[in-house]
Amino acid sequence: MTEETTELVRCTWAGSDPLYQHYHDREWGRPVTSDSRLFEKLCLEGFQSGLAWITILRKRERFREVFHGFDIPRVAAMDETDIERLLQDTGIIRHRGKIASTINNAKRALELQKEFGSLAAYFWRFEPEPEELPPPGTFVAQSDASRRMSKDLRKRGFSFVGPTTAYAFMQAMGMVNDHVPGCFCHAEVDAERKGLVRPK
Repeated sequence: MTEETTELVRCTWAGSDPLYQHYHDREWGRPVTSDSRLFEKLCLEGFQSGLAWITILRKRERFREVFHGFDIPRVAAMDETDIERLLQDTGIIRHRGKIASTINNAKRALELQKEFGSLAAYFWRFEPEPEELPPPGTFVAQSDASRRMSKDLRKRGFSFVGPTTAYAFMQAMGMVNDHVPGCFCHAEVDAERKGLVRPK
């Protein structure tokens, strides 16, 4: 863990970059039930594949601009012309497959909303039971729950949603609390998760 001049004890990965620390302190692991935010997190985890997360954070505002604030119907309406335009945009990750995947996944997300009422209701179905969780402070790259989520998403036509990406998504959206014991966020996130009304 890292102790900064503010005397806050954080997970080691938060490092010393203020942007990274803010993400760690205020966002990562805190439960999310907004469909647009869940969609954004899923897409950005896909873009992160093979890259450092700080790279995505530094480009996130531009991602939000070009993908209409991750408004699902607007992203679903994007087409090949948009893909070609975004491939010239140095403010994002210029990867044709990942850009096309974002548009495809928006279309699939609309189908999930129609079937389950919301993305949140769909995703929170995969929350692992306490006995499924690794011991606190144990690092895992994927889990049984993330493998179940990944398998179901891929069956439904989503892409760039392998079990490791799915687990990173579960961590980011607060479905699991992977702040290490001793990190000042750990107890805060636990309290937020205990007070959360799970979407159904």
